[in-house]
Amino acid sequence: MTNEHPLVQLARKTIDAYIRTGKVIAPPAELTPEMKEQAGVFVSLHRHHALRGCIGTFAPTMPNVAGEVIRNAIESATRDPRFDPLIANELADLEINVDVLSAPEPVKSVKELDAKRYGVIVKAGGRRGLLLPDLEGVNTPEEQIAICRQKGGISPDEKVELFRFEVRRFR
Repeated sequence: MTNEHPLVQLARKTIDAYIRTGKVIAPPAELTPEMKEQAGVFVSLHRHHALRGCIGTFAPTMPNVAGEVIRNAIESATRDPRFDPLIANELADLEINVDVLSAPEPVKSVKELDAKRYGVIVKAGGRRGLLLPDLEGVNTPEEQIAICRQKGGISPDEKVELFRFEVRRFR
């Protein structure tokens, strides 16, 4: 997939190496500007247009985005609790998105959200749920919040803090 962004190429190489050999690749010797940044990163995997894995970090946990991509690509491919780990014969038709997140900012009301532009984090105590922006079938901030509550184990009537963030989505 030569027309893929370098971050997506890195995720694909990482998943391919890990699934076929069990080895974690090193970041490239030459990092692109995006790879040098520090940010949260989500790696989303689709096969035949259906979600196959999606795991990420909303804040940086590694020295740079390249490290976040490598870590989260492996997690998405092998440790998303909703799916069995990927197997080698699934690799050829894997579609990969890499989302690099802006720092989350608190919002006072749902009026400050936009399901296409902003991802949402819903927080209650130590529990939180996160949803990326611009997802098929999710059209309103209210839908985003409901999904975040469900993901975080937060009941519909519980008081929550809301945060929004933007992403740069690479394919």
